Amino acid sequence: MDARTGKKIRLGRLVRPASGRAVVVATSHGVTGGPPAGLRTTDEIRSVFSTLRAADGIMVTPGMVPLVEDTFTGRDRPGLILHLDWKNHARGVYTPGSEGRSEGVLAQLADLESVAAAGVDAVMTYLYIGQRDSRLERAEVERNARIARDCERLGLGLIIEPRSALEGDDPQALSARVMSTYCRISADIGADLVKALWPGSAEAFAEVVQSTYVPILLAGGKGGDDRHGTFTLAGQAVAAGGGGVMFGRRVFRADRPQDVLSGLNSIVHDGVSADDAEKALA
Repeated sequence: MDARTGKKIRLGRLVRPASGRAVVVATSHGVTGGPPAGLRTTDEIRSVFSTLRAADGIMVTPGMVPLVEDTFTGRDRPGLILHLDWKNHARGVYTPGSEGRSEGVLAQLADLESVAAAGVDAVMTYLYIGQRDSRLERAEVERNARIARDCERLGLGLIIEPRSALEGDDPQALSARVMSTYCRISADIGADLVKALWPGSAEAFAEVVQSTYVPILLAGGKGGDDRHGTFTLAGQAVAAGGGGVMFGRRVFRADRPQDVLSGLNSIVHDGVSADDAEKALA
C-alpha cells in the first residue's frame, strides 16, 4: 500500500475505466480573470453546481471549496479537481506589461499536503514555455516538476495545461508542431492528464494526441452559446483520439447545463454523434 494506489483510485474517479475518457467542468475562471458570466454571484454558483452532478470531475479554486463541498460529498459524485495556479498571462483587466504584452507570472495557491487532506482528487497547473527570457521557462519546468513529484508522493492526480507564453504574438503558438512539443513535455514531466487548446482542426488535434502518451482533455475555449457546436467539437476531439473534454463556459453558461452534460457524456463515453446527442435532448 503506497501513494501509487492513492493516485490510481483518485484518477479512477475522474477517468471512467470503461471508456478511458473524462468529462470535466471547469468553473475556476475567476481566479485568473475575475468573475465570469454565469458564476458571478454566490446564488449563481450554487445554482450551476446543482446541475453538474453528471460530470466526471469539476475544477474549482481553493476559495470555492467550502461553498460547493456538498457537491462532492456522497456516492456517485463528481471528482474534485483543484485549480492550483494563479496567472496574469493575457488577462483582460489590468493586463501587465507594455501595451498589453507580457510573458506573465504564476503563483501556486495551496500546498499539496493541505490539498490531499481536503480530499482533492487531482490538481491542475499551467506550464508556460517559450518565454523570451529562458530563465522564466526554466522556472516553469522546475515548478511543474516539483508539483509532479509532490503529487506522486501524496497520491494526487496531476493535470497540466501547457501554453505558449507568447500566444498573442506568435501565429504558430497553436500549431500542431508547437502543441505537440509542449504537451509531450507535460507528459514527460509527470502529468497524468494534459489539457490542451483546440489547434484549429481535427487533423491537427490528432497529431497532438498521437505525440503524447497520456490522455489529452480538450479545453472548451470561449464558446457556449451554441450547444450543437459544443457537441460537434467534443465529437471531433474524441474521434481524433482525445481523452475527453474539460469545458467550462460551454457548460455553465448554458440555459440547462445538465442537458449539455448529458450530451457530452453520450458523445465522450458512448461514441454517440453530435447530431444524435442533440436529437436525444429535443
